[in-house]
Amino acid sequence: MNPSFMEIAVDRQMAFWMDQQRLWQRMVSVPRALEMAGETRVGMTPHDVVLQIGTLRLLRYRRDTPARYAEPVLFCYALINRHYILDLQPGKSVVERYLEQGFDVYMIDWGVPSDDDRHLTLHDYVFGFLRKVVDFVLRAHRRENLHLLGYCMGGTLSTLFAAVHPEQVKSLTVMAAPLDFSGRESLLNLWADPQYFDVDAFVDVHGNCPAVFLQTCFLLMKPVQNLYEKHAAFIEQLDDAQFVSSYFAMEYWVNDNIPVAGETFREFVKKLYQRNELTRGKLCVGEHRIDLGNIRCPLLVLTAKNDHLVAPSSTEGILPHVQSPDAKTMSLDAGHVGLVVGGRAHKKFWPEATRWLAERSTV
Repeated sequence: MNPSFMEIAVDRQMAFWMDQQRLWQRMVSVPRALEMAGETRVGMTPHDVVLQIGTLRLLRYRRDTPARYAEPVLFCYALINRHYILDLQPGKSVVERYLEQGFDVYMIDWGVPSDDDRHLTLHDYVFGFLRKVVDFVLRAHRRENLHLLGYCMGGTLSTLFAAVHPEQVKSLTVMAAPLDFSGRESLLNLWADPQYFDVDAFVDVHGNCPAVFLQTCFLLMKPVQNLYEKHAAFIEQLDDAQFVSSYFAMEYWVNDNIPVAGETFREFVKKLYQRNELTRGKLCVGEHRIDLGNIRCPLLVLTAKNDHLVAPSSTEGILPHVQSPDAKTMSLDAGHVGLVVGGRAHKKFWPEATRWLAERSTV
């Protein structure tokens, strides 16, 4: 039986009043949301700064109980943005997952390069700073090797290190790391094409690669989502305190960009994005020729299926070139950042990844 005119009118009136009530709830939530903008904190897992080299700080996260495993875990993040995306908030912290599994956990905070750092090269970062950090951690634990985990560009740096110093790497985990640059799935690969981008002229003019340039590039890769959709979703959920807190935490990180040392940026673009020298076996970093075949340790490759920055094929491109008999690939239906902060990632993905590492550790 078809609804009557009166029933339709009542339904529409009810829908109208429900929309008004929802609007009112959002409006009265505005003052509290503004308070939360100032109260939101990131990188809250307790830690100590145990080493400083120039702008670099090495964080060691505190444990309430002794570690269950002999090998410590060292996180190496990118030279772009800040390290605390791996420890964004309680419940959204990859650091937490490894601490819960029983590991001693360290994190490299690269700091903010100054104009005086514009001459720092890939060699300085990988075989200078990263090498010193690894040596420090190994001495502190009286170990010969550690677990090395690299996220994004940090995965590239970690891979370079593991290829030259395999004896110091118990296992290598690469997370959404650009390694094989032969594909054209990402806009970054297209924009970095030498016919469109003269990186020599860019670095010669700017010195360091400016933070605002990098942030603009990332925003324009998904302009509708980054400049409209996420803010519209924020307004729709102003009365959801947890959502608002997560929103401000992410906005704080997204806008906390840092410059990249000019010579490092020049090398990364020319040797990797433009020439794909790493997987072609042609890459030299300082006096070191990078041979991925030297990597024989257990290898965990983690990718995000909807990653618009680093295509999964770029990270998985390491597999044909290493000699690791124990290699595993895991993929999550998420984006580049969702891989480390998403709710689904922390319910199943990261518990499984940390168990993989535990099974390959010394008790």
